[in-house]
Amino acid sequence: MGQIWITGSGIVSAIGIGKEETLDSLLAARSGIGALQYLRTEHHEFPVGEVKLTDEEMMHRMHIPEGTPMTRTALMGMMALQEALADAGLQPHHLPSVGFISGTTVGGMDKSEIYYLDFLENNERNDYIRTHDCGACTEMIADHFGQFAFTTTISTACSSAANAILLGANMIRTGEAECVVVGGSECITKFHLNGFNSLMILDHAPCKPFDSTRAGLNLGEGAAYLVLESNTHARRRGREAQAVLAGYGNACDSFHQTASSPNGEGAFRAMQSALQMAGIAPAKVDYINAHGTGTPNNDASESEAVRRIFGDRIPLISSTKSMTGHTTSASGSIEAVICLLAMKNDFVPANLNYRESDPACVQPVRETLTGRPLSYVLCNSFGFGGNDTSLLLAQPSHPHSFHDHGIAQPVYLCAAQQISIQGALNEEWMDAPLERSESYYRSVDPDFKAFIPPLEARRMGKILKRAISTSESALQAAGGNEVDAIITGTGLGCIENTEFFLDALCREGEQMLKPTYFMQSTHNTISSLVGIRKRCHGYNVTYAHKEISFDSALYDAFLQLRLGAIHSALVGGHDEMTPSYFNLLTKAGYLGNDSEVAGETAVSLVLSHHPAEGVTPLCRIAGMKMVYQPSEERLRQQLDDLLGEASLTLEEIDGVMVATNGDRRHDSVCMRQFRQLFGDRPVLHYKHLFGESYTASGLGLYAAACCLKQRRIPNSLYAEKATPDTKPLKAILLYNTDGKNHSLILLTR
Repeated sequence: MGQIWITGSGIVSAIGIGKEETLDSLLAARSGIGALQYLRTEHHEFPVGEVKLTDEEMMHRMHIPEGTPMTRTALMGMMALQEALADAGLQPHHLPSVGFISGTTVGGMDKSEIYYLDFLENNERNDYIRTHDCGACTEMIADHFGQFAFTTTISTACSSAANAILLGANMIRTGEAECVVVGGSECITKFHLNGFNSLMILDHAPCKPFDSTRAGLNLGEGAAYLVLESNTHARRRGREAQAVLAGYGNACDSFHQTASSPNGEGAFRAMQSALQMAGIAPAKVDYINAHGTGTPNNDASESEAVRRIFGDRIPLISSTKSMTGHTTSASGSIEAVICLLAMKNDFVPANLNYRESDPACVQPVRETLTGRPLSYVLCNSFGFGGNDTSLLLAQPSHPHSFHDHGIAQPVYLCAAQQISIQGALNEEWMDAPLERSESYYRSVDPDFKAFIPPLEARRMGKILKRAISTSESALQAAGGNEVDAIITGTGLGCIENTEFFLDALCREGEQMLKPTYFMQSTHNTISSLVGIRKRCHGYNVTYAHKEISFDSALYDAFLQLRLGAIHSALVGGHDEMTPSYFNLLTKAGYLGNDSEVAGETAVSLVLSHHPAEGVTPLCRIAGMKMVYQPSEERLRQQLDDLLGEASLTLEEIDGVMVATNGDRRHDSVCMRQFRQLFGDRPVLHYKHLFGESYTASGLGLYAAACCLKQRRIPNSLYAEKATPDTKPLKAILLYNTDGKNHSLILLTR
């Protein structure tokens, strides 16, 4: 594998709009943290790092018509992406072959918290319901510039943007892409400001990372994107590298939902993995851009992890959050661009406000150091749930090669378990499906006490209980208790807890909010809680991109298994549906049409190269393709490539599982596309049994796997009357689309 070059970048934060302003602020050690100006909140006692533009000013800069439903997260993302594309020389005609991966946690919460009561009580702001989820923000950013080849959204709290960089790099290393734009965007909201305040980790003064008197973090906002390319692709375009992505690592601290472990285990493993991937000794690292939030817990934990890696030869280190504030989901890419600027201009940014040393912490750089060439730089991003990611950047003049793990091996689906409106943890639906006549159903749950102690369960929402139960059951069925990675898709996350916190915020004010609801509102709560319970320190990432949330999680696992980076993975698809959110989605036109049924999803799969002894896999995942707004020709080419790589013809596909859901408009588009792609192949469907949700495709894959396991397709899955073929099943293909995103997943015996 050749190098992965960074050929362009763009940034927006409290210290500047664009790289030029950002560089000036960094060299001058000028902070952008100050009193609140733009966010309408009761809490003016907390300094923050706001981008110094109103939403209207950003819309004007991006030539967006007044009155267009738009979020602050999307607007900042557009400004940063515009600079990154221009910097890399990417024009609109290049984008159909370029991927776009963005990280965010708040999504459109800035508008949802303003209009929440309007959503519930009238129909004046219904257009903004569609802007709430994370994937909607990503697509608004992408669509402003043209037609990207691929989009998805990562939501792992404060490591989101850094993990977007990891996925983009893996796509390039596997040959799935040659050029991917990666990063993240996040605005300050009342929801997050009050959430962090409820945890009592906000400082009333400018933050002091690593200082003995540090008292908490300052929230910030912003966006940044990097253009990653294979070196061969960049050379064909006549582009040079700004830096090389030499290594990266993600690990789960497996300690606590919001606190870091005393020994920094997750941070240690993430940094170690990045160095090992690049084959670089710790002594070669010249500078560490620390996560360095300014909280007593984080800074001591990160310091211990750094000492474990570097011993008594700790590189220069600083936290630039003392200038930008903590930009949460965007921090990984914002700080990566800051590292690029430091490497290009031979300086080390200052760690502002550091005065008194703490024996528990490293001693950071107090003032900007100029004339300091940097060959290798580590950039750390750590999120809630112990989601820890490190990036290793290198000068282009320092050659390296990835330490790859060997030749890709078959990927087997070893076990699958579900909880849905069809019941829990069984396959009875295949012969005796429950009849459903209403438009909205909650899942039929098992006895959770079989998996979770009652004292522990009483603090959990049902989505968490379902995730734990399906995960435990799937791992047991797979003959083991450990996996190398836990990867989750969820369109809405713990929406019930999010609603509890948001409702209290809007009705009761900002003074007496409960931290438990906030702690369990982030999308990666599900994946991190499973990791904490299983003491799994491996890769742990969450995807939140509308109807392809589960597909994105599966895609990530499939790529890493192909790379040999992991040998097993627990992949989940989890979404709950509250009565109020069902009503909102009905208002927005997503649900409640015709014979459509809304449901909830809890599905967990165990994938592996090597099934445990005595375990017969359900099927093999033979291939997977994901595309965004493709032409008919490109979608056909993706299907041909998928079948060709598996040495199958279309005629050998026993059935195609489609995402029809009872809505006439959606289904007519879906079936028209189906006929163009698959001709007269048997049509299979599943949402009439399991209901519609953002991760319903996970239940579709589960149903197809059950068919291959039992070597038959039940009549309930045929969309049209058909005489089941008597020959043994060979392959089933899943085709999932929401009209813009498309995924093709091939399962074989």
